[in-house]
Amino acid sequence: MNTSPTITPRVKEILGYYDGASPGVLTNLARMLMSGRLRGTGRLVILPVDQGFEHGPARSFAPNPPGYHPHYHFQLGIEAGCSAYAAPLGFLEAGAAEFAGQIPLILKLNNNDSLHETSEPSQAITGSVQDALRLGCCAIGYTIYPGSAHSHTMYEHLREIALEAKSHGLAVVVWSYPRGGGLSKQGETAIDVVAYAAHIAAQLGAHIIKVKVPTDHVEQAAAKKVYESEKIPISTLVDRIRHVVQSAFQGRRIVIFSGGAKQEDQKIFDEVRAIRDGGGFGSIIGRNSFQRPKPEALAFLETVMKIYAGEA
Repeated sequence: MNTSPTITPRVKEILGYYDGASPGVLTNLARMLMSGRLRGTGRLVILPVDQGFEHGPARSFAPNPPGYHPHYHFQLGIEAGCSAYAAPLGFLEAGAAEFAGQIPLILKLNNNDSLHETSEPSQAITGSVQDALRLGCCAIGYTIYPGSAHSHTMYEHLREIALEAKSHGLAVVVWSYPRGGGLSKQGETAIDVVAYAAHIAAQLGAHIIKVKVPTDHVEQAAAKKVYESEKIPISTLVDRIRHVVQSAFQGRRIVIFSGGAKQEDQKIFDEVRAIRDGGGFGSIIGRNSFQRPKPEALAFLETVMKIYAGEA
């Protein structure tokens, strides 16, 4: 007897956005959309744990020492009812067999570290499509830095990796984080820059796009003229979320928003409501989840999911 949940009309609608995608890719997108607490709603809450590589173990896990253990994050994602768990090769290899089939996995294929700071960042390729297949993943993850002097190389690498992933039926998740010497720090989260980053990821073939929550700052002078002349609404966070989603093919690509560094719960909950009301597809929340004791993390994630489900 088939006990799999029936794909909902909303998930069918989202899958229909991906014209030309293979049955394998659509199946793996459906796996994420039909998993966890929010299954069937068209919303996603993904647990990402690449921060140990990116920022260092103490900065990432000392606030909640159980997080040093790779199994902890599988357990947190499963118990919380997350839509997927994303991590670099090492963390996934350390638990994929133990927790096989219990939560969709995303292998983060490139990573950076904070030991060499530079104004023109790049990322090293640290995993492969074959690793993702071996570990039973439903998707690969890849970071690009629009605005960096190395961005074009990252775009070219993503093109090759995405082609290989799609040929094996894996979905492609792109972290699109504007950085580089040509952008101010404020500009990294400016509305025009974040919308541009989402559009670039969509044009590079991403199925799921991860960007930061945008501010009302407009970084580029040429863009500012258009925002003003066309009266593009950006005064509220709901407006800005709606504009970023619009920039990803009129909402025909899944756009999710980063939780960022650990901050006050109410601020995050307000952001989640704005993401929901602006047509965003969900959140990818790492440090705000695993940097607190598990009971608190589970309660926190439950509230986030209730907001996305329209229950809070």
